[in-house]
Amino acid sequence: MTTHARSASGRSRNLTIAGVLLLALAVVAGAIVWATRGDANASENSSSNFPSAKPAAPGDVVTTAGPVSKLDMEFLAKVRQANLWEAPAGRLAQTHGDSEAVKRAGMHVMDGHSKLDEFVRNTAEALNVSLPDQASTEQQGFVRTLENAQGADFDKKFANILRGTHGKIFVTIAQVRASTKNSLMRRFASEVNTTVLDHQNVLDDSGLVDEATYDDIASTF
Repeated sequence: MTTHARSASGRSRNLTIAGVLLLALAVVAGAIVWATRGDANASENSSSNFPSAKPAAPGDVVTTAGPVSKLDMEFLAKVRQANLWEAPAGRLAQTHGDSEAVKRAGMHVMDGHSKLDEFVRNTAEALNVSLPDQASTEQQGFVRTLENAQGADFDKKFANILRGTHGKIFVTIAQVRASTKNSLMRRFASEVNTTVLDHQNVLDDSGLVDEATYDDIASTF
């Protein structure tokens, strides 16, 4: 009887230990499953917080600041070319001009386009966009016209030529600023807008801009 009782008691302890082990394994397995699901949910939630970038349009150049469109690149080139002839034209106003209003306008044009030239070159470099190194044939002709004028004749030609070119590019500035997907281009267009608006104001203040010049600008819209 004693031997049988001990044997039964031993089997009971073994069963108890086995049960405890099975329970522990079940708890560990449950924890692993819970952790795995938690990681999966965390990964899913994390991914959902970061929407994928929209694909660039055909012809766009992709940069970390956003895609650079064909219009963006053309605008950079136009501003660069404007700087190459308008800054020298502003200097000519100091030596060839007659009225103080034109000389003042010339200083604004010279200073503004000198600063814009540094800005456009830095922006183009950051966006890996090539820039022209000379003004267009028409723009070079503007400079020659002003070089060959003096006094009141210079004042009249300076006010109308530069008011015409500034007015025509003003629409392009607005288009780029409104539509570009690139953050550097938005900043650049805003700066160009401020500069060109200032130049239009001082040229208008000269009182020398003809109605025909305003009509010519309007015809390009």
